[in-house]
Parts: sequence; C-alpha cells; structure tokens
Amino acid sequence: MFTNINKDTFEIGLNKNVFLIAEIGINHNGDMRIVKKLVDAANACNWHCVKFQKRTPEICVPEHQKQLVKQTPWGEMTYLDYKFKIELGKDEYSTIDSYCKEKNILWTASVWDIPSLKFILEFDVPFIKIPSAKLTDNELIIEAAKSGKPIILSTGMSSVEEIDFAYELLNKNAKTDFALMHTNSTYPTPNDELNLRVITFLKDRYDCIIGYSGHEYDLEPSVIAVVLGAQIIERHITLDHNMWGSDQHASLEVHAMSILEKRIKDIAQALGNGIKTVTENEKVIRKKLRG
Repeated sequence: MFTNINKDTFEIGLNKNVFLIAEIGINHNGDMRIVKKLVDAANACNWHCVKFQKRTPEICVPEHQKQLVKQTPWGEMTYLDYKFKIELGKDEYSTIDSYCKEKNILWTASVWDIPSLKFILEFDVPFIKIPSAKLTDNELIIEAAKSGKPIILSTGMSSVEEIDFAYELLNKNAKTDFALMHTNSTYPTPNDELNLRVITFLKDRYDCIIGYSGHEYDLEPSVIAVVLGAQIIERHITLDHNMWGSDQHASLEVHAMSILEKRIKDIAQALGNGIKTVTENEKVIRKKLRG
C-alpha cells in the first residue's frame, strides 16, 4: 500500500518503513524564510515529507468568528484578516515546490475546502491530507478520493460511526490507497487523553494503513504508536516553542525531530517482521551449544 509514494520507491505498509510527516502547518506565520528553515530541518533530520495547511479563509472561517478581534504580531485585526495574513498563495507554493525538489524532500498539504483541494492538485504532491475537522465533509472526501491521489484522513474528535462513514466513502470512491490516522485534536494533548490503543482498534476494524498524528509534548507516544502498528507518524514542527502561534507549543523543535527519527528507526528494526526464524548470529551459537 502507498507503493512508490516518492522517487525513492518508498513503501508504506506492513513490515515496511514508517513514513514520517513533518507538519509545518501554519507555524511559518506567513514567512517564507521560516518555511525554508523548517524544510531544511525536516530534511536534515531525515523526515520524509513536510506538510502545510491550505484554506480558503472566507469559506473555512465560521461566520461567528470572522469579525472577532485578534491581537497579532502585525497588530490588531479581525480573525478573518489574520487567516488571510498567514495563508500562502500560488507564488509561495511554487517556491515551496521548487525548494523541496532541490532538497529532495516531499511536500503536501491538508486541504480544508474544495477550492484548496483544486489548488493543491495543481502541484504533483504525493498524497492529499484531510484534517480531522473535515472528516464529516462528505463532498471534500469524495472529491479528494476521486483525484487519484492517495488520501490520508485524520480521525480526531470523531465518533466510530463518523469514521465508519468516512471510511466507506473512501473505500467506494478512492482510486488508490488511503490511510486513517489516530489523533486527538487537543493542542497539546494530555497523556491521559491520547488513548493510543485505538491504533490497534483501527487496525482491526479497517482494511487500510493506520497511522498516528501526535499533538502531545513528549516523544514516547509516537514511539509507542509504532509499536502498536502505526505505519505513518505525523508531528507538528517548529523552530522555537516560543514563537507566536497557536500550534507552536505542541510542536517538535529541531533537536526533538532528530531524536524521534532515530528512536522510530531503531524500534522499527527491533520489531522485525514477526516471523520466527533462527538468525545468522544464532546459528553460530546454536552450533556451539548444540553441536
């Protein structure tokens, strides 16, 4: 599943690699210098893909929030104006596309509405992400599935019945593979709400790749998620927790990205393929002890 998702024929699936998504999201604050630094960080830490968020603010911002006044680093403005301020456009995404190709790292985006989906599909992204907030947006799921791109759907703040329905929409309309991500949509998520055993529940219930999108402070839950069977790990990333923005505190700084990548690689090797064999090193000991 998710075969040949990048130029290096990376495969996601049982006994395959764990695919690491570095969620830049909106932590760039509309600054392309920060975008490039975060891409560089993900690349240096051997993560496979960086991800952004693409919205059409006039569609995605609820009416009751549009005129709320927000204090920002750029002064006082309405919430709608703030969303427009940090939204990246065609020129910025063209730069992202070129820069990621130069750095040999994949990129994609979570799409929040149909125009944003069409916008992102103008680029050769490896897959489309649908965020938890849009799990019940049937039209968006169907249109994304029909695009022919692999789909990754997060399942935060959703009931089993809602996930069942979204899964059936994907199963019916998807032209290629899709994946479901266990997540909790609280930023940051308290440990007692992570409920990581849901990963095994999702693996048993659905015939697709299962991953984990973490919004907690620590690294351990992402490692545990791999032990439980997650084949995709997604974490928000930042240059500094003290930067302005709602997602910065629930994100990994660069040193933590490097540590987590190494831990996941080690644990994936240690888990093996589950097939009992006598290893090459054991054969030497076997001959010595059993003759």
